[in-house]
Formats: sequence, C-alpha cells, structure tokens
Amino acid sequence: MNSEIKSKKVRLVGEKIESKVYTLKKALKIAKKLALDLVEINPKATTTICKVMNFKKFLYKLKKKKLKKNLRLTKEIILTSYTNSHDLSFKIEHAKKFLILKNKVKFSIFFKGRSIISKDLGEKMLLKCIDLLSTFIKVELPPRMDGKKMFIVLSPKQNTLKKT
Repeated sequence: MNSEIKSKKVRLVGEKIESKVYTLKKALKIAKKLALDLVEINPKATTTICKVMNFKKFLYKLKKKKLKKNLRLTKEIILTSYTNSHDLSFKIEHAKKFLILKNKVKFSIFFKGRSIISKDLGEKMLLKCIDLLSTFIKVELPPRMDGKKMFIVLSPKQNTLKKT
C-alpha cells in the first residue's frame, strides 16, 4: 500500500482514472491528489497492477460483510408436553421457514406444577419434532433438562435447504 509498493512502474486502475502505466511517483501523486490510497492488487503481473481506493473504507465493508455472513440467530419455539398435533404442525412449519434462512431452532418445553412428573411425554414431543424435521436438520443438542425446562437445539443441514 502507498509507499510500501516496490515496483517502479505500475498499471493504475480505479474510478475516475484512466487505466494506463505510470511511474510509481506519478501514481502516488494521483492517489494523493484524490485523497485516496494506492493499493497493490497484482504484484506478479508484468507491470504491477495498483488500484486507487479508500483502503480503510474497503476494510470496513469487508469486516461488516464477514460479520453479517457469520451472524446466525436462534429461534425458540415453546411447546407443552400436551401440544396437539395441529398446533405442532403449525410450529413445525415456522421452524422450517426459519431453518431455510439458515438459522438455528430451539424447541423448549416448560413443565409447570405437577406436569414435571410426565417428563417422558415432553421428551416424546421433542423427539417427534426431530422426526418431523429430520430431512432439514442436524441435532446440535439432544433433549436435555435444565431445571423445569426440557429443550433441543436444531441447526440446518448443509445443501438440503433451498428457498421456495
């Protein structure tokens, strides 16, 4: 970048610049005149290719793009151990939509009062969710108890989900 470039002649590219070969000093003057940086793009070409650009702005956009790509949300869907089949199918459809967007889904069952006695019904409900979504998901966390709450975490399988 700028004075770190070792080549004596460079091919200059960028917006509002005529693409041709300049000496390094001339290219640096042009970049300074535009209040931009001279960045080496391809040093292995016969004449080094350099681009006139705002390098800090470029790094900022690159960092922002990388963060956006890595951002994954977790959607929590709350059930009971007595959720009927229609309600379950409705919630499964919501989970599918969220998985298509490549986000994780967490199914939770809260046990209130004496319903904690029927943990096996809650576990069956969560296993049924896994079974209904088996083509779309991989199980990240199998059914687990945390106090009075049982949950599973599902993440999308690679290459099986496509937007419809």
